[in-house]
Amino acid sequence: MSNILIIKHGSLGDIAQASGAIQDISLNHKNDHIFLLTTKHYLDLFRKNPFVHKVILDKRLPRYNLIYLYFLMRELKKHKFSKVFDLQNSSRTNFYKNILFPKARKEVWSSSLTTIPSEKNKDEFDKNSVLERFDYQLKVSNLNTSHTLKPNFSWAATDISEIKNFYKLNKYILLFPFCSPHLTLKKWPYYNNLIELISHKYGKEYKIVTAPGPSEISEAKNFNALALLDNGRALDISQLTSLIKESSFVVANDTGPAHITAHVGAKGLTLFGKHTTAYKVSIERENFKAIEVSDLNNLSAEKVFEKLSNFLS
Repeated sequence: MSNILIIKHGSLGDIAQASGAIQDISLNHKNDHIFLLTTKHYLDLFRKNPFVHKVILDKRLPRYNLIYLYFLMRELKKHKFSKVFDLQNSSRTNFYKNILFPKARKEVWSSSLTTIPSEKNKDEFDKNSVLERFDYQLKVSNLNTSHTLKPNFSWAATDISEIKNFYKLNKYILLFPFCSPHLTLKKWPYYNNLIELISHKYGKEYKIVTAPGPSEISEAKNFNALALLDNGRALDISQLTSLIKESSFVVANDTGPAHITAHVGAKGLTLFGKHTTAYKVSIERENFKAIEVSDLNNLSAEKVFEKLSNFLS
């Protein structure tokens, strides 16, 4: 039995996307021990992943913190990993490679850098979708990939019956009108208009709800929707995953909850401006589609509502 290391730090949407790749790595190494290196925010989540045996914390302190770096590298070295799958593919993880396996090729350290043939241009390669890049990386590493292009994040779900009973949730439409403060170009401004259209057509058939994150609880008051909390706290990732999975429909900006929706098979729409494309981030699935416009300010609530109504009819 060998020890295999997977590196995946985040973000939430990236974690959902990587679920298929992690599953394929595990299935190709059934007789080996799978470790996963991640950040504090996802430590407990990955402990629930059935394809991971042990999770290692990376606090991601500055690289010049030599004491922390020393102890992290010592922790990793003691496991004598025979293979590393770098699914983060960042400058930080490449820095780790240069310490742990400075001369390693793809046979030992699988990353986007080590698996691209020298004659290929990385800038061109990076134009492919996220899941296509994962699939290429694993195939070049001699893995069979049955799930990489079809990630299933349902493993993250948990029982939310108490929350649903408390809020008397049966059929509900879930909205995610939030985004990171530094990515406001992802924010669609007409959620309250959409709520009005939904309420006018469907009445009390569907409850309209939101699930704000810890820093979004105050902002949630700006929307005419029921903000779901767990004893005053934001839902954790597993609770959020279940809430999405059991919803009637989801409308979201291009954020982590949108990627969860895509990869648990729930119905919904995500709204894209010019910041990127739905293809690039591999977000469209059979039940989850994107509306793409050059300027989200010009995307009317009526157009989003039309798409939503067609899904629900």
